[in-house]
Amino acid sequence: MARKVTKADALYYHSKGRPGKLEIIPTKETKTQHDLALAYSPGVAEPCLEIAEDVSKVYKYTAKGNLVAVITNGTAVLGLGDIGPEAAKPVMEGKSLLFKIYADIDSIDIELDTKDPDKFIEIVQAMQPTFGGINLEDIKAPDCFYIEEQLKERLTIPVMHDDQHGTAIISAAALLNALELNGKKIEEIKLVMLGAGAAAISCAKIYIGLGLRIQNLIMLDSKGVINQSRNDLDKYKQLFVNATEHTTLAEVIVGADVFVGLSKADQLTTEHLLSMSNDPIVFALANPNPEIEYELAMATRNDIIMATGRSDYPNQVNNVLGFPYIFRGALDVQATQINEAMKLAAVRALADLSKEHVPDVVNLAYGEKSLQFGRNYIIPKPMDPRLLSTVAPAVAKAAVDSGVARIIIEDWEQYTNSMFKRLGVNDNLMRIAVERAKAAPKRVVFAEADNYKILKAVQQIKDEGIAIPILLGKKGKIEQLCIENNIELGEVEIIDPKCEEMEEKRIAFGKVFFEKRQRKGVNYYEAQKAMRDRNHFGAMMVEMGEADAFISGLTRNYSEAIKPALQIIGTEKGVNKIAGMYLLLSKKGPIFFSDTTINVNPTADDLVNIAELTARNVREFNIVPRIALLSYSNFGAPEGDDTIKIREAVTILRERNPNLVIDGDVQANMAFDKELLLENYPFSPLIKGRPNTLIFPNLAAGNISYKLLNVMGAGEAIGPILMGMNKPVHILQLGSGVREIVNMVTIAVIDAQVREKKMS
Repeated sequence: MARKVTKADALYYHSKGRPGKLEIIPTKETKTQHDLALAYSPGVAEPCLEIAEDVSKVYKYTAKGNLVAVITNGTAVLGLGDIGPEAAKPVMEGKSLLFKIYADIDSIDIELDTKDPDKFIEIVQAMQPTFGGINLEDIKAPDCFYIEEQLKERLTIPVMHDDQHGTAIISAAALLNALELNGKKIEEIKLVMLGAGAAAISCAKIYIGLGLRIQNLIMLDSKGVINQSRNDLDKYKQLFVNATEHTTLAEVIVGADVFVGLSKADQLTTEHLLSMSNDPIVFALANPNPEIEYELAMATRNDIIMATGRSDYPNQVNNVLGFPYIFRGALDVQATQINEAMKLAAVRALADLSKEHVPDVVNLAYGEKSLQFGRNYIIPKPMDPRLLSTVAPAVAKAAVDSGVARIIIEDWEQYTNSMFKRLGVNDNLMRIAVERAKAAPKRVVFAEADNYKILKAVQQIKDEGIAIPILLGKKGKIEQLCIENNIELGEVEIIDPKCEEMEEKRIAFGKVFFEKRQRKGVNYYEAQKAMRDRNHFGAMMVEMGEADAFISGLTRNYSEAIKPALQIIGTEKGVNKIAGMYLLLSKKGPIFFSDTTINVNPTADDLVNIAELTARNVREFNIVPRIALLSYSNFGAPEGDDTIKIREAVTILRERNPNLVIDGDVQANMAFDKELLLENYPFSPLIKGRPNTLIFPNLAAGNISYKLLNVMGAGEAIGPILMGMNKPVHILQLGSGVREIVNMVTIAVIDAQVREKKMS
């Protein structure tokens, strides 16, 4: 369960440092007087004149196309009620923050001091030239219905009242999946909805759009069932009048398949729950306390599928699953509105995503081991990075197909891929690598298969067809771990090097090992004994051609894990020293770091070896290496032992590789700042393009650099990629996550593919 949020924590969080949660950061250069002349007067006149001539160019020259206003009058703030516009500002800032961190949408919060719906509409309408979209928030019903209706009619930019439609979209996706699990059809169910406010009415409309029969929907407000005997209903509630004579929840809940609560705490009793149909679906969405406590509901019936609005229980119906991505898709095609087709597209995208394999990063974020589609997972988690690349394209496509888009996207695959880059999660390089591995999967042997992370990674590897895994370890233990963690591997080869069945194989492997090491301190007995060790056995499988690649290192230090492979497989011909490289997927593109794992204090010749190995491996990613040998100095100023060896290495590298873009010694900031480099050292070839490959003067510098950037969120680090071995061997960092293991296996498979191609 998440840590309880205290009053002191919340107040300190919002007041510490710069008050509030948002700031504005320039997107263009502002360092020189020329920059400022372009940004403002006189340069700004040119885009002004272009827009005056063609108003659509406002999207080209300003931030309008990525700017959403979060607007309220503070009349229905969270569960706090009518607390006023100033008191609503922290919530609106929070909503703007979510737009940015989840979908890279710039958002400005606006709090209006008016309770007059028409005045509110007039003010927002006048803001249309500024914003690309309007997110209405925390406005009391029924004013919110009228305001949204009028603004959608008057404006030509997307408008959505998230309190209505967000809950509707997310809960609808959850409902579809819950019904699928229960084997029920939406056209046949009886649904009881407790609550008749903005969210409830929108939920009812979208459920009907998905096939729910209106006669099978019974809605209740604070005065009871909305039926034909009521004469106190506004026009919005009148849409859901039911022919029933019943007036209470206790009466209408009998035999109901679904209960949706959008009211307040403790309204659904155990008696109500027991009177529902078999396999009931209960969405108790009141916050912070649901209509029935989760533990009580689960204890009352064991056939229930339940969702709440809380993050500390399974199946959280959270609006953040919808609004950032809905607006992202709408903005990207310059949609004139957010229509029903776009909302339903979001529903189906969310429902479908729930059935896909859950990335390890999601499991880790929520303290889970094996999330998978089922009663406790019917809707994606808010931290799922796939939401942006799944929901936004679905919404954008629906806008195009329904005729409300002003931009027509031709290449949907390219658009979807662009979503990965928006938040600095540049998965495109690894996505390509995965596809490449899947084209010709290789046999990968895992020395530490009796580990949950390895088995979870193997499940994903098998599911995606990346590799053919071979597991080393006790079969019974591996199978038990799979059962305990809901891991389904299907048919996979499991080998226990210690078992009797492997005696003949151990003897054969031991003889080969003895031949390799008999004059290097290993006797026959030790060679035979070593084959009972999985690291030695796995490395020997690769050496003898019984596997194509070797993975180890998860549970032991790097030097211990790599030693057997060095003894058995050895280094490539002509390679004096192996090296380790990390790939950092940054927002500005991939950057390769080397050496980060092996060579403590390399000589000039070692640096040449490291640079050549790294350049070759960078090319395997279809990237032309641009190499900077980093130091504390710039081309000998100041002078030191490190600078001397770096310059010697650069000289040798240029002689041996005349087409290689390389320079050093150079400081990191100088290497990446083209203008600074041009101003001070115009002779450097790095001026032609920022470096993508960094060679460090020693192990400490390389290891600290990539780890610091990784932990600070500068990008995702993939590695260490071991370079210079005679056959594919890759040693994981101690404690690597499942995603890291999958990435390393992908690279190992490509390594094996490249070597096979060279041999053929």
